[in-house]
Amino acid sequence: MQHRQNGASQEVAAAKAGVSVRSGRRIETSAQKPCLDTERQWRTREDPLEAVWETELLHLLENEPKLTGTTLLDYLQEHYPEHYDQTILRTLQRRVKLWRALHGPEREVIFRQQAVVAQQGFSDFTHPDNPVTIQSKTFPHLLYQFRLAYSGWRSVTVVQVVRVMRLWRRACSEPYNSGWQSIEHRTDSLSAARNTVKRVD
Repeated sequence: MQHRQNGASQEVAAAKAGVSVRSGRRIETSAQKPCLDTERQWRTREDPLEAVWETELLHLLENEPKLTGTTLLDYLQEHYPEHYDQTILRTLQRRVKLWRALHGPEREVIFRQQAVVAQQGFSDFTHPDNPVTIQSKTFPHLLYQFRLAYSGWRSVTVVQVVRVMRLWRRACSEPYNSGWQSIEHRTDSLSAARNTVKRVD
């Protein structure tokens, strides 16, 4: 009601503030100014887990942080069948979520990779695990793979090791053969570039 303090009438100040004249009068005369939605800091009912949270459930969570509210409820129903029923499940789930956020183990950081249409293509050379023989002679070869990141379209070519130059020409033409030309062509390891998540200390 700053407009009212600047000398505007009750009707004008209320209209500018977007409230009714009656609400404007109530706000002006009230000793405590209205505040935006503040979170309640007190309980509206007795804590149903007060007897077991710190003495039993907290110790279970500290020993096994992956326990869920449902598992803890099963534990309570097994040890105290007459005291705890299904109605406290949501309370347990909230309590476990809060405990995990404040005291639980650190979560692994994940950097999501969002592929964009025709943005990125990968190529890689793979040594086959099992040797191939033709007429009892070993066939030295590599597998060349080209893959589009978004669609997953891929092409695999068997190449003799002695034909490395042809292989490179093939690698350069592969995006055009796919019908799409990706803006970025990565030639490092496909698994390292796209899938593997390693923890760096």
